[in-house]
Amino acid sequence: MKNHYFEDPKPTVLTKGKFEDILIYFSRSLLGKASEEEILWDLAKNCIAKLGFVDCVIYLLDENNKLLVQKAAYGPKNPKDHTLYNPVQIMVGQGITGSVAKTGIPELIHDTSKDSRYIEDDAKRLSEICVPIADENVIYGVIDCEHPEKGFFNEYHLKMLSAVASICAIKIKTVRADKALREKQEKLLSIREEMVTLKFQALNSQLNPHFVFNALNAIQYFVTKENKKKALEYLSLFSHLIRFYLKNLEKDTILLTDEVDMLKSYLKLQSLRYDDSFYYTISLKDNNNDYMGMEIPSFVIHTLFENIIEQSVFKKQENQHFYVVFNILENHVQLKVDYRENEKPSSATPEYRQGIVQLQEQIDLLNSVKGYGITYKTLDEKQTKTKSIELMLPNLYSKS
Repeated sequence: MKNHYFEDPKPTVLTKGKFEDILIYFSRSLLGKASEEEILWDLAKNCIAKLGFVDCVIYLLDENNKLLVQKAAYGPKNPKDHTLYNPVQIMVGQGITGSVAKTGIPELIHDTSKDSRYIEDDAKRLSEICVPIADENVIYGVIDCEHPEKGFFNEYHLKMLSAVASICAIKIKTVRADKALREKQEKLLSIREEMVTLKFQALNSQLNPHFVFNALNAIQYFVTKENKKKALEYLSLFSHLIRFYLKNLEKDTILLTDEVDMLKSYLKLQSLRYDDSFYYTISLKDNNNDYMGMEIPSFVIHTLFENIIEQSVFKKQENQHFYVVFNILENHVQLKVDYRENEKPSSATPEYRQGIVQLQEQIDLLNSVKGYGITYKTLDEKQTKTKSIELMLPNLYSKS
């Protein structure tokens, strides 16, 4: 590494033994430090003091704002404890300190009065030594030491301070990596909890007391009317859906064929539940792609139709017809739903419908966690009162 310094008129010799002692001391001292603040204050108060310096300020680089921020000090800038007197910030490239942060090259100045870059902080000093806290071309900060006498610092000081700065950089890098790992683990844990919560919300919206009560009531009604065919049909659909929900609750993906089968059962059950207030047609467009092995994210289509049906009932639609088309593409499954809306909703929303899982919330979470790239859009044609919904899902197991 290239160094900038003038010829040293009064070299102060640091013995090899003292050099090694300081490095060993600093390396051991950092073992128990778990934060950047602890590292920098240990460097300022202990290590710098052992070098016999009278003034030192340690900066950390704010990469986003291209600023050097004073974080620790030894000498006049540190009147007591872990406090800084009148802390300042320096732009990268500004002054001697900013130049070192920009270039990554240490600098040794024997007479600051001859250097136009010199910036006075708390007092004017004539000697300055400045080294980057860097590792593998990544600059974390700068150690800046000053002395009132000209020519106080020398090559030995520069060598020692550069070695200390390297140890400091490696420790900061480790602390930041550990922190990033913890944050990543915490985020993943939080996301997993959100996913589980979302799935249970979806299940709860299907098995809410109102839905279950109505289903059992309907079965009881058909039985009392001695309509055994309807009772058995309703019971079969209801039990089929319950088994489907419980079986797939913990799964992230599901076969497209199973999802279509579930959808048919769900729509038929809901049609019976709401006295045939709507009907539907479901078709699949193959486009020469084998969809038998296709898998898609689970519970997305389920949530979509839960929202559609409940909104339709809430808006008191009659003879509603849902045209459902699955367009099978090579890497995606496009689902289109077309229907008409005629009536305005009533003034209040039933409490049980307020708990229905919102589709966009589910899509955003899946895209964030799994990177599925699911898209969802709606188109309202006011003149014809036609509404179109398009949901694009990834084929998670494309043909090999």
